[in-house]
Amino acid sequence: MLMLAWLALLWGVEAIDTLSGNRLDGLGITPRRSGELVDIVPSAFIHFGFGHLASNSLPLLVLGFIAALRGIGRFLAVSLVIIVIDGLGVWLFSPAHTNTAGASGLIFGLFSYLLVRGFVDHRVLDVVVGLAIGAYYGTSILWGVLPVHTGVSWQGHLFGLIAGVTAAYLFRERPAEVAAGG
Repeated sequence: MLMLAWLALLWGVEAIDTLSGNRLDGLGITPRRSGELVDIVPSAFIHFGFGHLASNSLPLLVLGFIAALRGIGRFLAVSLVIIVIDGLGVWLFSPAHTNTAGASGLIFGLFSYLLVRGFVDHRVLDVVVGLAIGAYYGTSILWGVLPVHTGVSWQGHLFGLIAGVTAAYLFRERPAEVAAGG
C-alpha cells in the first residue's frame, strides 16, 4: 500500500505541475546555488512530464516494495538517505545551469541498496533477492550511469547508486552483542 500511495502522490504532483504550467519544475536541483539545497528532497517528487514519471513508476514500485518488506520505518529512512546523498551529489557535480528532478536517483539507490543489503547483513535470502534484482535491472542500470543520453542526469543515477550502498551500510543489522559470561 505504501508504494501505491507513493506513486499516487507522484502522479498527483505531476498533474498539479501540468495544470500549473509546469511551475513545480523549478523545484528541481540547479547545481551549486546555495538556495537550491532546500530543493533536494522535493526534486525527488517532481518529474518533467508524464512520460518521465511513467518511466520511473514501475521500477520504483517494484524496488520500493521489495525494500519496504523489511519495515516501513527502515524503508523511509533508507529512502531519505538516498534522496539526500543523491541530491547533494547532483548539486555538487551536475553541469551549471541544469535542472535535475525525478525519482530515478531513488530508483538507482534502491537498486544498489537491495543488491548489497544481503551481503552486508549476511542474509542468504537477501543475497539471492539482490542477485535476482541485479540480473533483471543490472544492464539498464549500468547504462544509466554513463553520460550517453542527452537530458538524462547520469550524475543523479551515479550518486543514487552510491547512496544506496551507503544506506545499506548505515542501516545494516548488527548482531546482538554477546554478554560476557562469568
